[in-house]
Amino acid sequence: MDDERIRERERLQIEQIRELDFEELQVEEVDDLHDSDSDDNNDDLSSFPFSSHAQASGNLGDDELMFNPALASLHMYLGEVEDTQNRVSFVDGGTVLKIPLFYLEGVVLFPEATLPLRIIQPSFLAAVERALNQANAPSTIGVIRVYREGAQFKYASVGTTAEIRQYRRLGDGSFNVITRGQQRFRLKHRWTDVEGFTCGEVQIVDEDVPLRTPRDAFGKLVPLSKLRGRYPLGTASLSTPLRDMDAQSEANSEESFESALSPSEKRLHYSVVDSIFCNSTSSDDDQVVSTSTVQSSGSNPYSLRSIGCLASSHNNENEDEQSAIGKTPVSQEKYQKQNRLASFRQNTDLSRFRMTPRAFWPFWAYRMFDSYYLAQRAVDLWKQIVGVPNMEAFVNKPDILSFSIASKIPVSESIRQELLELDGVSYRLQREIELLESFDRVRCIHCQTVIARRKDMLVMSNEGPLGAYVNPHGYVHEIMTFYKANDIALRGRPVKKDSWFPGYAWTIANCATCETQLGWHFTATNKKLKPSSFWAVRGSQVADDMR
Repeated sequence: MDDERIRERERLQIEQIRELDFEELQVEEVDDLHDSDSDDNNDDLSSFPFSSHAQASGNLGDDELMFNPALASLHMYLGEVEDTQNRVSFVDGGTVLKIPLFYLEGVVLFPEATLPLRIIQPSFLAAVERALNQANAPSTIGVIRVYREGAQFKYASVGTTAEIRQYRRLGDGSFNVITRGQQRFRLKHRWTDVEGFTCGEVQIVDEDVPLRTPRDAFGKLVPLSKLRGRYPLGTASLSTPLRDMDAQSEANSEESFESALSPSEKRLHYSVVDSIFCNSTSSDDDQVVSTSTVQSSGSNPYSLRSIGCLASSHNNENEDEQSAIGKTPVSQEKYQKQNRLASFRQNTDLSRFRMTPRAFWPFWAYRMFDSYYLAQRAVDLWKQIVGVPNMEAFVNKPDILSFSIASKIPVSESIRQELLELDGVSYRLQREIELLESFDRVRCIHCQTVIARRKDMLVMSNEGPLGAYVNPHGYVHEIMTFYKANDIALRGRPVKKDSWFPGYAWTIANCATCETQLGWHFTATNKKLKPSSFWAVRGSQVADDMR
């Protein structure tokens, strides 16, 4: 149902664009009287449903328009396409299929990712015809990455099945095709069909089920004074199972735990907290922590005090902390430490230090392989570093999330293939978290020149900062987009024809150091369109080292 809703929305968008396009053609009959330079500066933007969000938020002027990233994800440059009749259902892991294979250089396809194709070569045309008419896996092809190693071509052993969702047969016999990744497979055997295209026997990967930390593996320590009143001597349990704690979220809070402590237990508890704080700050004594957000808890006399580092404050528990400011350097330093400790306690999940193991492995070891915990970390990092598209809807679907991030993260082609070949949701998420944390610079694969930085990343498509596009000759490029780039030389003049981004003209961009083609520079054909320009870097020309 979700797929049908998405396809219907895309169909309506395309119809709207065509209607506006027709209106523009009528306007152009009059505009043809003007010279070409005037046309470049006054292109009619009404033919494209550009986003007005930035204009409404005050980032743009009244006569400026922000590019709508939904346009790029529709691949309008392919023209009108028709939906296929047969829909592909997912097959069980371990199933063996015989399907046509597409070996593509510079492309790594993931499940749920979109892959546009222009089919020109006779062998590929025969492969599409076979895929559309085969009975065992209708409208399905296999996509495998091919890459150069010296003078030889190497072929990956893990690929992804792709469903042909839309296609158009052109007058010259060629095809425009839009496919969508389905399931990973391992290539068992390949051969050349009598019609000249490559076929393969592939085995669908049996994907693992996302794992959670077992509920019975850990409990949380409870105060001894609480146990004495609740359980008879000899039957008290020092910890409560996590499943019981989930039903009592209020009882799980740090405030509830502290309020149940006896005075002696409180002194011991805050001594431990203070020790953790001292250890966390000992490596950087000059670190400044903002105190503007620190608030006293009122009823808790230890909210701004510590037992260990600030032992002298025990004799002055009723002292007004504000009076410490401005009196002496010692009192002011003490007050700053108190506030830093309070800020530390406020921003640190202290409950994790009360986790007690009921299993062999410690808590952190289970967290390393808890797919749902890793999914939340990955989503938080994605939101902080990339931003769009929003991944929050996939937090409870770690398997889908792992493939979605892998298909959109702007890293090199070989690293993306590594992510595709990783078995296990938790392992894939761990690697993606590592990449998100370390990704900073984009380098030329040949000369290692830094050509772009993470802070300059720009999302020009609903697919994310990285997407696949196909040129008129049938070559597929995966590109990552940036506001600005360094050490790049432009070659030739801007070209409007066959632009992947409506309203923009493209110019070939080469590395200024080694002169390798790195991608393209896109410039708006109308001064009202924003961003006025951006860079598209080919993923196949990016080095693995992105630190």
